[in-house]
Amino acid sequence: MTDLLSVKNVSKSFGDKKVVDDVSFSVPKGKIVGLLGKNGSGKTTILKMINDLLTVDQGEILICGQKVSTKTKALVSFLPERTYLNPTLTVKQTFDFFEDFYSDFDREKAQDLLNDLGLDLNARLAKMSKGMKEKIQLVLVMSRRASLYVLDEPLGGVDPSTRDYIMQTILKNFGEESSILITTHLISDVEKIIDQVVFIDNGKIILNRDAEELREEQNASIDEIFRRTV
Repeated sequence: MTDLLSVKNVSKSFGDKKVVDDVSFSVPKGKIVGLLGKNGSGKTTILKMINDLLTVDQGEILICGQKVSTKTKALVSFLPERTYLNPTLTVKQTFDFFEDFYSDFDREKAQDLLNDLGLDLNARLAKMSKGMKEKIQLVLVMSRRASLYVLDEPLGGVDPSTRDYIMQTILKNFGEESSILITTHLISDVEKIIDQVVFIDNGKIILNRDAEELREEQNASIDEIFRRTV
């Protein structure tokens, strides 16, 4: 099975603090992989290195066999933990911006997802709730025809119905030729969709397993196993 993402012996420090310590894992094509850990465990730092927002101190990261660079950014659709949308814009203006910026942005898919939300293209982001903004940002990210979707804490700070929408949108909108890497500390919410789990604690990988095999072996949910392990 082809790996879309390969993280090999990667380390990253900020000053004297090593926040990612010799981390290795891979994301196969057509799979949803959960990078699971408590807040401050190093998850977001890893995602930023995958997206070329931070440089690797040691090791290497390959996306579709290429070292991370400005070129690989075109292969990755990234949902950061904090929203970057301009609140003064309407949804239509935001779609226009994405269409100009990303050649793989599928306007028709974005419109279909927007219709599911019952939102008007002329709605202004500044007048939306936090949950609705999260949904709009997810629509934008999942409407790109990317190879790898990287989602940083997409469920944080939103209500259960918004979480359900986010999960359904993720599942419906990636294909066999793409993969998803998702980080969260809300493990019970994502465990029904993830194929592989990578537990991280204090910057180190402490477990990397097929999710279904792990559940069967330990006769417990991923959430329960995580609580016992980390």
